[in-house]
Amino acid sequence: MRPETHLALHQLRAADLRAEADAHRLAVEARRPYAIRTRLGWTLVEVGLRLASPRPALAH
Repeated sequence: MRPETHLALHQLRAADLRAEADAHRLAVEARRPYAIRTRLGWTLVEVGLRLASPRPALAH
């Protein structure tokens, strides 16, 4: 294979990999709000369970 052909193929593959990395980065950024929603949801569940559970009796 000629060096020019090898270089052209390498440049095409590098461009494909950069495009895949950019797509992955965008997909990760798009999922971040759901992580916040999930944490908020579980926090609300925990608070609800604490409010719903009976308080322990105080010893005098």
